Amino acid sequence: MVKIKVLLADDQELILESLHIVLSMEPDLEIVGLAKNGEEAIKGCEQFMPDIVLMDVNMPVMDGVAATAQIKERIPSTKIIMLTSYKEVEYVLAALSCGAEGYLLKAIHPRDLAAGIRVVQAGGTLISQEMASKMIKNLNTATPARNNEFGLTGREIEVLHKLASGLRNQEIAEVLYLSEGTVKNYISTIYSKLNVKGRREATRKARDSGMLDHS
Repeated sequence: MVKIKVLLADDQELILESLHIVLSMEPDLEIVGLAKNGEEAIKGCEQFMPDIVLMDVNMPVMDGVAATAQIKERIPSTKIIMLTSYKEVEYVLAALSCGAEGYLLKAIHPRDLAAGIRVVQAGGTLISQEMASKMIKNLNTATPARNNEFGLTGREIEVLHKLASGLRNQEIAEVLYLSEGTVKNYISTIYSKLNVKGRREATRKARDSGMLDHS
C-alpha cells in the first residue's frame, strides 16, 4: 500500500499531537512532519515533500494563508487543506485564492477528516456545506467590479479599494484577515497589472477606469 504522506501545521501543541495520534491510526496515512507556524510548514514541505498539508490559518511568524501561497508557488503538487476553528468567509476565500484544495473546521470528526484527506489526494476539493453556502451568499451580495480591464482578481480589487481609502498595509491585513506579507504581495501584483509605481498612481488609474467609482 502506498501511503499518503501528511504534514501537520498548527501552533497549538495539543491539537498538533491529537491530530498526529488520530491520523497515525489510519493504515493509509503517514505523518511525515509537524510544524508550529507557516515558516516551519514551508521548510517541512521542502524537506519531507508531503502529499497533503493540514494547515492551521492563525499561526505566529507566518499565517497559514501566506504559507499556502508560498508552498503552492514552490511545490505546486503539494495539496493543502486549511484546518481551522475560524468560520469567516474571508479566510476561506483567501486560502482558496492561494491554491488550497480544501477547508475544514477543527470540530470535524477524525474519521471525516481522514476521509477528506483521501478525497483531496484523489483530486477533489473539500469545503464544508456550511462554508460553501456562506461563500455563495458572499459572492451574490458582492458588488461586481466594473470596467476591470486590467485583469485584477476580486481579492486584488478589494485590496485596491482599501489602498484608495488610505489604509496602511497592516490595517488592510487586519480588515481582510490576511498577513501583512500577503497584502504586500497583492499590492505588488496590483502595481504590476496597472503598470504603476505607487498607491497614489494606482488609485488614480483605477478611478479613471471606473473600478473605484463606488468607493
